Amino acid sequence: MKAIVVTDQAAGTAGMTLVERPEPPAAINDVVVQVRASGFVPTEMAWPSTWVDRTGRDRTPSIPGHEVAGVVAAVGYGTTGVSVGQRVFGLTDWHRDGTLAEYVAVEARNLAPLPGDVDFTVGASLPISGLTAWQGLFEHGRLQAGQSVLVHGAAGSVGSVVTQLAREFGAYVIGTGRAADRQKTLDFGAQEFVDLENDALEDVGGVDLVFDVIGGDIQTRSAGLIRAGGTLVSVVGPTEARPTDGLAVDFVVESDRGQLGEIAQRIRDGRLRTNIGDIATLDNAVAALNPTERRKGKTIINVRP
Repeated sequence: MKAIVVTDQAAGTAGMTLVERPEPPAAINDVVVQVRASGFVPTEMAWPSTWVDRTGRDRTPSIPGHEVAGVVAAVGYGTTGVSVGQRVFGLTDWHRDGTLAEYVAVEARNLAPLPGDVDFTVGASLPISGLTAWQGLFEHGRLQAGQSVLVHGAAGSVGSVVTQLAREFGAYVIGTGRAADRQKTLDFGAQEFVDLENDALEDVGGVDLVFDVIGGDIQTRSAGLIRAGGTLVSVVGPTEARPTDGLAVDFVVESDRGQLGEIAQRIRDGRLRTNIGDIATLDNAVAALNPTERRKGKTIINVRP
């Protein structure tokens, strides 16, 4: 099969190459998915799991990409809940070869049915962005109707989903980003926008929840905005700043079949829109994942049109 591999951590995405690799077998409790579309997060190049296995041994050349939408091609011994020919989407294991390939082996529990009226390209854009937003808001942020949420990077692939879900559940949403992101942020449902390069973040006043995808100084300043009992939720590693009278939570997204189903249903009925930027083929994936301009949404690789 064709696959994108990486071998040089220092080279990052620039070190990606398209090669021929053996198709993966279906191990116990595994499913082999014929990949139709794959999502990719640029920060994967900094994740230890991209380069070493759980025991710390080098596992290169490794196949990146952990978001998949496709069709079940084979089912391993003991695997239940899925069948050959079924449309599925989901989040694959960080320490195993990923989805920038024509086939991927994944534990069945990490997959959910992909409704027939949801395009594979859309399905591949949802697992990381959708699950990160859902878990950050509802599991870790304990969002309640009527609360205020400050969403950093609100025009990005995660931030745009956070904004839409928070609005649906009755929150007042303030989105941040660069000046060029203002209209896109408002279009996704934010009621206010803060230009982090030109506006004073502190003018926002107190908020109940901060959803941080940036870290650093922005995170530190945001911690000071959180009201008593509020929460700072971070997806960029351990929080360096903590609210005076609140919680600070950092988390790594986990696969959840039920939550994937909730997200897919919202796509179907129009409550949720994806934030897809460029779409490329597997043959053109290396160039697409090394853009010369700033990304304007999530890059999706259509592996099999």
